[in-house]
Amino acid sequence: MLKYLDNADDEQEPEQEEGSAAGLPEIDNEALLSPVTEADNDEFAVDLGDDVDELAGLEIGAEDDHVAMLKQKIGGMEQRISYLERIVKVSQMLNSTLSLEPLLQIIVQAATELTGTEACSIMLIDKNTGELRFAEATGGVTNDLMKISVPLDDSIGGFVIRRKRPLLIRDVQDDPRWHGETMDFETRSILGVPLNVRDSVIGVLEVINKSDDSGFSEDDVQIATTLGAQAAIAIENARLLDELQQAYRDLAEVDQIKNDFVSVASHELRTPLAVILGYATFLKDNVQGEAGEQLEIVLNSAVKLRSLIDDMVNLRHIQTNEIQPERTMFSLKQLITDITKEFSEIIASKQLLLSSRFMPDDSPLNIDADRQKIYLVIANLVNNAIKFTREGGRIHINVELKDHKYWINVIDTGIGIPPVERERIFDQFYQVEPPLTRKYQGMGLGLSITKGMVEIHRGRIWVESVVGKGSNFAVVLPTAPDVQDL
Repeated sequence: MLKYLDNADDEQEPEQEEGSAAGLPEIDNEALLSPVTEADNDEFAVDLGDDVDELAGLEIGAEDDHVAMLKQKIGGMEQRISYLERIVKVSQMLNSTLSLEPLLQIIVQAATELTGTEACSIMLIDKNTGELRFAEATGGVTNDLMKISVPLDDSIGGFVIRRKRPLLIRDVQDDPRWHGETMDFETRSILGVPLNVRDSVIGVLEVINKSDDSGFSEDDVQIATTLGAQAAIAIENARLLDELQQAYRDLAEVDQIKNDFVSVASHELRTPLAVILGYATFLKDNVQGEAGEQLEIVLNSAVKLRSLIDDMVNLRHIQTNEIQPERTMFSLKQLITDITKEFSEIIASKQLLLSSRFMPDDSPLNIDADRQKIYLVIANLVNNAIKFTREGGRIHINVELKDHKYWINVIDTGIGIPPVERERIFDQFYQVEPPLTRKYQGMGLGLSITKGMVEIHRGRIWVESVVGKGSNFAVVLPTAPDVQDL
């Protein structure tokens, strides 16, 4: 190459060397350098256009498939949302229905609508016999269905209950567990789900025959299971409510029988008791010596029996709201003084020290109330303190006027009351001691009557106590009926 530059004037054509490109086909330089014609350009454009259209078609087709898939998913989600909304509405209906029979009807109707089936039945386990029986079905439970007891073994319902999981049978005629007892019409397919309450199964919900030819799907199983879970809780709550209402009815019946007995017994006992008291008093006044002492015992026993009858009558009047206070104005201070005198002998016999204090001391402490009923309140509390205070103990009565209310405290150094018993001691017939081994006498009516008499006067009563050291019974009473409620 250098020689060509150096000898530009002597430039000669080089000879072809062996192995050159002489054997290659000739290249038409004119054709190579000539411009492309329109025909050639059109042919080229057509071929390229076919490829572009095909590629664009593939992209559009893929996009359509994606859109269709998204629409299908959205449709499925909308359908599920619709199902969930309906289940929520059904749940609200179930929670607002407390009666068992209409509740079962709602469940049956909802199950057939949500699963698109022809019929539904609910079978529950009888708590008494343990048998599986029909509780509700589409069109109502007929007498024939009510008589049927579905076995827990070798039955569709029994399988669902035993396994505690759903069971789908697409052709019941080929299943040996099908006994044909559910409905009067032809059953082709059936879906059963358990009614679970906590860790136990109370029954089974069965939906029968899809309304179309699609057959049961996973959505149907999920819907039926969800509905069954809600239905089971609602059914159990309705059952418990029925049992509670029945218990209240039984309790009210027993209470009425008791009130009737108290009324009849008190009426029948008053007449012979009045005769006994009359003759005992007459003989005691005319008999001297040992016979007179024995008559004194008879008379005291008759008086105790009369007091017991009066307590039973008062308690019945309080319970039936048949008692009304006969108000008069009297001195609360004088009433308490009279009560302490009545108990003076028994207080002396137990060597008890009884003290009292009134504030203000120079006032009669007048109160507008039923004197006999306030007497029962104070007398019962004092008698209770005497009974449960050991020999040599102390009893103190404190009365204070504060803000137009009387605060009365009966305090003793007795055996005290355990904390768990402090509310129950005001219940009728309740006693802290076991009934067969009790040391102290009484029927457990005194404090119950006391509480009732206090509440009749719009007052309140409570107790503070320390076991082994004593008790403080506190009563608050208004000075007059027009005093503001406590």
